[in-house]
Amino acid sequence: MKQKFLSLLLIFTTLSAETFAQKENRTDARWINLFDGKTLKGFKQLGGKALYEAKNGEIVGTTVKDTPNSFLATEKEYGDFILELDLKLDEPMNGGVQFRSLSKPDYQNGRVHGYQMEIDPTERAWSGGIYDEGRRDWLYIPNINPEGKKAFKMNQWNKYRIEAIGSTIRTWINDIPTANLVDDMTAKGFIALQVHSIYGTMKEGMKIRWKNIKIQTENLKPRPTDNCPVVNLVLNNLSEQEKAQGFKMLFNGKDFTGWRAVHGTEMPKQHWAVVDGIINVSPSDGSETGNDIVTDKQFGAFEMTFEFKLTDGANSGVKYFVNEAFDSNGKSGIGLEYQVLDDEKHPDAKLGAAGNRTLASLYDLIPSYKIDKDLKMDKRFIKKIGEWNQGRIIVMPNNIVQHWLNGFKVLEYERKSNIFNVLVARSKYEKYKDFGAGDKGNILLQDHGNNVSFKNIKIKELK
Repeated sequence: MKQKFLSLLLIFTTLSAETFAQKENRTDARWINLFDGKTLKGFKQLGGKALYEAKNGEIVGTTVKDTPNSFLATEKEYGDFILELDLKLDEPMNGGVQFRSLSKPDYQNGRVHGYQMEIDPTERAWSGGIYDEGRRDWLYIPNINPEGKKAFKMNQWNKYRIEAIGSTIRTWINDIPTANLVDDMTAKGFIALQVHSIYGTMKEGMKIRWKNIKIQTENLKPRPTDNCPVVNLVLNNLSEQEKAQGFKMLFNGKDFTGWRAVHGTEMPKQHWAVVDGIINVSPSDGSETGNDIVTDKQFGAFEMTFEFKLTDGANSGVKYFVNEAFDSNGKSGIGLEYQVLDDEKHPDAKLGAAGNRTLASLYDLIPSYKIDKDLKMDKRFIKKIGEWNQGRIIVMPNNIVQHWLNGFKVLEYERKSNIFNVLVARSKYEKYKDFGAGDKGNILLQDHGNNVSFKNIKIKELK
């Protein structure tokens, strides 16, 4: 009887998950149609001269040569909303759905700028990601969400959904979560259908179709939290989804509670400060000072996210599985290191072997090749000195470790493996028995005598 009950419960739960979206749309009367199915009433065209027409209950956008990105924008602006629409590509082409977007004479002569839910049928499969058109470039690259990258279907109608409520922006394609961004730059703006300018393999006459365009603006009920990874750009903030996933602040944004000097019991007396919610390491002589800080708590398997900013020629690092029993001879604490470095101007980038001391490398062991699968991480995604980089370290319970940089997985290795042990034996760490092989260790921020900054440091323990 108990087994039968559990089987029925499992079936009920599965059906409930599968029918959630259908039930939500069937019973909710708050939807307002943005497209009447016959005309382009309520819309205006901005940017380029691509063709838009209302035909057979659809809005059809057609590419035109020698014109920039084109946008069919709502005349009305929207702040908090839930938007749904169906779209289909006749041929592979780039496009997007703009929201909370603006066009003002004092910004690049009226250039459209703001959030965009991406349409990308290419091999990189970034559909559903969030791009900041005409402003900051990519905000949410879906590489961190493999399931979401599978959601878009070429030559089929795809259901796009955007929830923009407060600073939380979530997207779905065909009811599969594709992005979760927390950002507060723009609170209100128009919605627009983009036909991208022609580039690459695109050509004149390509078509994109939209239908069933509808919006909610009152009594909004967001969908439940899910497992979609979060990119949170709000300073020292934990979103509801991050909390539900088990993330906690490793730096509280106010002081160094939970941190202390490596090999010590209190914070160092110099170089470290919290300024406007940001950890700042002041410059000194550019050497390893032994002035690092570590967490009071030790961690085993975990996922850690953080942002860091470099100054010209700066060197620093984020270390994990730090073992304070190792004698560092008055220099930096000993542990596995996610390298933080100005590759162009700091000489350390040219040392080591095969680039294993460059940005985001496993320092002195494995180089970060800036490659995610077969997709090269080109210079476009390497932030300029003085801009914030997004770092991510994932240590899985099976000892597989990943380093991520600005939305790209840049290296992966297996801690404690034979290959790992050989790499250690050939490195500067060969004298430390069982280096990087502890079941737990502290996390460390390095003072290498240069000015660097850290913020939004969060961690989730994995089981």
